[in-house]
Amino acid sequence: MEASNVLHMASGDGESSYAKNSLFQEIVIRKTLPILKEAIKGFANHDVFFSQCFKIADLGCSSGPNTLLSATNIIDIVHEECKQNNRKTPQFQVSLVDLIGNDFNTVFGLLPNFYAKLKEAKGKKFGPCFVSAAPGSFYDRLFPDESLHLVYSSYSVHWLSQVPEGLENNTSNIYFSKTSPPNVFEAYQKQYASDFTKLLQVRSKEVVSGGRMVLTLVGRSFSDPTIDDCVVPWELLTLSLLDLVKEGLVRESDITSFNIPIYNPCEDEIKTIVENEGSFSLDSITTIRENWLPYDTEFTNMCAFKEFSHRYGENAKKLVRDVMEPLLASHFGSSIIEKLFNNFAKHMSESLDIKKARHSNNIVISVIKK
Repeated sequence: MEASNVLHMASGDGESSYAKNSLFQEIVIRKTLPILKEAIKGFANHDVFFSQCFKIADLGCSSGPNTLLSATNIIDIVHEECKQNNRKTPQFQVSLVDLIGNDFNTVFGLLPNFYAKLKEAKGKKFGPCFVSAAPGSFYDRLFPDESLHLVYSSYSVHWLSQVPEGLENNTSNIYFSKTSPPNVFEAYQKQYASDFTKLLQVRSKEVVSGGRMVLTLVGRSFSDPTIDDCVVPWELLTLSLLDLVKEGLVRESDITSFNIPIYNPCEDEIKTIVENEGSFSLDSITTIRENWLPYDTEFTNMCAFKEFSHRYGENAKKLVRDVMEPLLASHFGSSIIEKLFNNFAKHMSESLDIKKARHSNNIVISVIKK
């Protein structure tokens, strides 16, 4: 399956849309701000970067409030850095990158308010700032040679360019699991190494010497790929699909032929790929562990568990649905989506692994073009 043909977040601004269910991603974006600031400060000694126009690419921008939040954060940091160094703030060119199925129309509808807020906050003489879209895969070339100063991405580069080959024996699974044959994980690992290497190669041609990339992706904290953080949600989504098999709504063969094109690397894997590819030097790598449920307060007794687990199940349902619905609907049909995710919320609420599976390990890497 070519992921680029169907992969995008749930569009629009309805209750099941990514725009309405991306608070968790917003929290992660805000928690990674110190790393982004350090990367941009690295430009301070290079006058050329702050001369005429500072050029930014956001890989996997999606649609909704977080799209322009990332651009705003970068512009704010550059503006403040220029003030502290008695430099004139440059113009800005922001290129929003995502696959062709992304809801760019929703993004474009946010631009008038975005421009107005910039002028209100920075003054009429600020800028100008130019925002454009660049539809396409970030594993391919997207920009001219040496045309970008900063490449940014949040929650995108753990997606693979395609489902790995050779997963025919991953029966009744939609991802690798504790019961998957060893070759299944190896296929995912190989595909990720190939994709991330390609990402570095193509960006190395587009980023100026000394330019930066700051990438946030979902990773794992241990070398073992079957830890609960990584596999429990997908195992429970598989169970939810198998429930529909029992009801005659889904064929089991369709589950076997569906695999999620995603991979959660550990820090050592990323370091090795960056070093072997050779175009960038690793400036920093950090793991931020964050709770899926933004308003979660730790429960301490069994009376609180029932209420907490129900909230967790519903929250997990929204998070996974707005990311996975387009992929699932393209393979299984849209008619099963509502029932599927109601089943998923129930399994999440009842899971004995609920305490283990409610956190995400977010790896943030900052690299410098050699």
